[in-house]
Amino acid sequence: MKVPYAKKWQKEIDALRKIVLGCRLVEELKWGKPCFTHQEKNVAIIIPLKDACALSFFKGALLKDPKQILTKIGEHTQAGRWIKFTSLEEVGALRPTLRSYIGEAIRVEESGKKVPLKKASEYVVPEELQVRLNAAPELKAAFEALTPGRRKSYIFHVSGAKQSKTRIARADKCVPMILSGRGFNEFN
Repeated sequence: MKVPYAKKWQKEIDALRKIVLGCRLVEELKWGKPCFTHQEKNVAIIIPLKDACALSFFKGALLKDPKQILTKIGEHTQAGRWIKFTSLEEVGALRPTLRSYIGEAIRVEESGKKVPLKKASEYVVPEELQVRLNAAPELKAAFEALTPGRRKSYIFHVSGAKQSKTRIARADKCVPMILSGRGFNEFN
């Protein structure tokens, strides 16, 4: 499997792999990327991006982050946190800090701690979508029958628009997909 942007960040990836492997984690290839596990549990993954390379911690939200270098991966990310790098020098400068963070991530995994995740039912359905659900019982039933992740995909897509007219258009577009039982990002 070809990993986009991996070649561009190969030196940084190699340096990060060396640091992580020095912290008694096991390397596996998951999602086409170097993923590091402890007792068969995912701890960290290296992700080559277009403009950077990232070391991502699966339970990064539970890390103390005294250096304030961890950032949320996306607006709706609950557990994961990452550190982005744009040069080999940045990786080298953070080597001791990365070892410390990796050690803490291992201890978090050993402790069995879990990130308290927000349930799909806790997300507010945007008004523009809720109006359609209330007006059509079969649509409401189809929406409620979706998996929590699929419901969230529609909530995020519709609520992500800044203008009401765009939210209305997005809600309209979602109706046939909801009725078919698909999530927003599913094409078949």
